[in-house]
Amino acid sequence: MKWTDVLDIAIALSEKHPELDPKTIRFVDLHNYVVDLDGFNDDHHRGGEKVLEAIQAAWIDELE
Repeated sequence: MKWTDVLDIAIALSEKHPELDPKTIRFVDLHNYVVDLDGFNDDHHRGGEKVLEAIQAAWIDELE
């Protein structure tokens, strides 16, 4: 997975961390959760605020 795979990342996060509420996650923690996903193989430094916002929004949508 790459940072651009926002929906795939959101799905993987919801499956790996069902106990978390994506509305309350800090971006630093979200960044760490993403780079720790199995299959994530992109540059860790490219995960900026805009992509983290998109991932968070997609994760929230995934749960609704």
